[in-house]
Amino acid sequence: MEFAFSGPQKFIQDRMRKYSPEVFMTSLLGQKIAIFCGAKGNKFLFMNDDKLFTSFWLQSMKKALLFPEPAKGNFISILKRSYHGDFLKPEALKQYIPAMDALARQHLDSYWIPNSVVEVFPLSKKYTFELACRLFLNVVDPAHIGKLSGPFTLVTSGMLYVPVNLPGTAYHRAVKGGKLVREKVVSIVTKRRKELVMNEETEGRDLLSKMLLLTDEDGRFLSEMEVSNIFIGYLVASYMTTSSAITVVMNYLAEFPHVYREVFKEQMAIAKSKGPDELLTWEDIEKMKYSWNVARESFRLMPPAQGAIRETTNEFTYAGFTIPKGSKIVWTVHSSHKNPEYFPEPEKFDPTRFEGSGPAPYTYVPFGGGSRICPGIEYARLEVLVFMHNVVTRFKLEKAIPNEKILFHAETVPAHGLPLRLHPHEK
Repeated sequence: MEFAFSGPQKFIQDRMRKYSPEVFMTSLLGQKIAIFCGAKGNKFLFMNDDKLFTSFWLQSMKKALLFPEPAKGNFISILKRSYHGDFLKPEALKQYIPAMDALARQHLDSYWIPNSVVEVFPLSKKYTFELACRLFLNVVDPAHIGKLSGPFTLVTSGMLYVPVNLPGTAYHRAVKGGKLVREKVVSIVTKRRKELVMNEETEGRDLLSKMLLLTDEDGRFLSEMEVSNIFIGYLVASYMTTSSAITVVMNYLAEFPHVYREVFKEQMAIAKSKGPDELLTWEDIEKMKYSWNVARESFRLMPPAQGAIRETTNEFTYAGFTIPKGSKIVWTVHSSHKNPEYFPEPEKFDPTRFEGSGPAPYTYVPFGGGSRICPGIEYARLEVLVFMHNVVTRFKLEKAIPNEKILFHAETVPAHGLPLRLHPHEK
């Protein structure tokens, strides 16, 4: 309760002062958890992730979201390997930049330009989900995307609530929504597998096809349910974390006119170098250095995600404490991102922190680190920068609620969805 009401930053900092600046025990989400703190704690976790830890999902989340794991095979290792596949590497993502740009233009034309005020957070969810459906599953029909997004909203909105599966509760709605999502995704996967067999394809033409051609350590193809679980994981990450990332960047562009002006200057130079219908390319993205530093500083002050839970696979000692096998541990952005030892004047918005070599290792961790650094970091970077380019080159932004409260759930959420007044540029 205190975590929710006081906010994660105060919750973590108070306990670091009271108990230990290195590691302390607390209770979160019904679990006894050891929270590792600071750059030293981050480094220890990230450097030992494969040796001492494994991923951990709350049982209530898995029940609402995923198909049951198979009795044989290691779902987590399959998931990890698939995430680190060729699709999410920069050289593979380059080809998707024009598609990201085209959809961003279409999205702004439909939902931003007709309005003088927009709520950024719900619209960013709409954009990121549609883009994920197109790129991950090759689902482009708006009607089909709509049938998937409705139940998906139910499951992501309720899967972290108290897991009471009774009619009328948020968790009950999440379980029902999750069932519909799984049915829809597995039907897409099954249909694609039949197409691959009929066409005798051996090389995947997109991410879904590549995944269906992937085998585990024993040469076994993944089942439709395993592939569906992986793609549901992709959709969750894109829908929740990336939409939050876009929202916090828009928040600071509206809040600091001097920062907006520099981003505008950089983005307009790119826009003026292109024809009116010419889409963005990798070369354009590489020119957005100040814009990306603005995004990184936004993530430092208002992280899209709060951290991650791991489970220990071996007993070990850290900072004089023995951590038993099977313990739940957490790394969190809130023990380092606003630490004045790492970031002088930590409450100040200063994109120049990321010039040159940038922050010290393990102090800035919005995407994690080590072997389990978020594999979608490059995808998120491209998506955020493409969206920034399209918004900034069309509008000047003004907050409709200057001091809007920020809520910290699984992602960072403005209490009223971040309503912004749009001031279109003169042509």
